Amino acid sequence: MYKVVFEKSAEKEFLKLEKKTQLLVAQKILDLRNGYFAQDKPLKGKYQGKFRKRAGNYRIIYLKEDHQLIITLIRIAHRKEVY
Repeated sequence: MYKVVFEKSAEKEFLKLEKKTQLLVAQKILDLRNGYFAQDKPLKGKYQGKFRKRAGNYRIIYLKEDHQLIITLIRIAHRKEVY
C-alpha cells in the first residue's frame, strides 16, 4: 500500500471540482494508494518520470517513488488543460 500526498496546488484543484467528479477522482486516487497502475501511462518531455491516470475527462498527474512507497499528486485538471 502506498502513501498518497497532495501538492498544495493539486489539493486546491481537487476541491474546486464538482462533487460527482470529485468522487470519480477519489476512487482513482484509492486505486493509486492500493497499487493499481495497470492503465497508467508514463509522460514524455518535460514531464518525464511522471505518470498520468485517467478519471473520465480529467487526468491525475503523479510521481511514484518506489523506494519510499509514496505517490505525490501533482496536478488534477481537465484533459484539455492538464499538459
